[in-house]
Amino acid sequence: MSRRQTALVVEGGAMRGIFAAGVLDAFLAKGRTAFDHCIGVSAGAVNLAAFLAGQQGRNHNVITDYSCRPEFINLAKFLRGGHWLDLDWLWAITIRECRLDLARFAANPVPLTVVTTRVADGQAAYLKANAAELEQQIKASCSVPLVYRDFVRIDGEAMTDGGVADSIPVRHAYEQGARDITVVLSRPLGYRKRAPRLPALHRYLLRETPALARASLSRHQSYNDAIDFIRQPPADCRIRVIVPPAGFRVGRMTTDRGRLEQGYQMGWQAALDYLGSV
Repeated sequence: MSRRQTALVVEGGAMRGIFAAGVLDAFLAKGRTAFDHCIGVSAGAVNLAAFLAGQQGRNHNVITDYSCRPEFINLAKFLRGGHWLDLDWLWAITIRECRLDLARFAANPVPLTVVTTRVADGQAAYLKANAAELEQQIKASCSVPLVYRDFVRIDGEAMTDGGVADSIPVRHAYEQGARDITVVLSRPLGYRKRAPRLPALHRYLLRETPALARASLSRHQSYNDAIDFIRQPPADCRIRVIVPPAGFRVGRMTTDRGRLEQGYQMGWQAALDYLGSV
């Protein structure tokens, strides 16, 4: 019997990505790097980029330091017409001070798929990461609509947060041939996403990008479909899930360093528990 193809899928969630940072750092520390394919969304793509570059601790540093600074998350700046989440600032300073090791990333044979959402049609785009474009690709995947006012262009096409179209690309991993899939989520497994409470306001705020508005309004359906796929995978597929425990207290814009450090340690421990069970 041939060996089953493996995949590592990592969800995003902005600051909730600290959990996956702990998971992947523990994987690096314990030498668990043998996956055939990695697929990441938003913060999950950033975490996987550092994982594949072998940079243990890099994203812990980014999330608990740079991402907590007022230059990055700033509601007052947003109300004055700027970004609430200023990815331009974050990318510029981290490229200057703690850049991804692009040479090591390029030397790693494990492919990374970065999930973005096409603004034109609201559909998921599954980008094959490469060192030359990696920083722009993961920035596009992280660019949450509205709170980041611009769209990152990849090959001339406007892209936005991959989580809009495919928050947990586990089905894509299966379609690409993976039959042994590990999924790192940023919320407990029992979480179900709800429909937006004010759909008319949603459509108004995204009125210049109607396809994106439609995708955003149906995001809960694709999210919950992915959870259902995880819970009841096809008969020829095994899916194992690493999820935050009930005490995980990190939200999308949490900047409390104590909570973030706790979330990181929870991720590290969850990875050790996972490794002890496989």
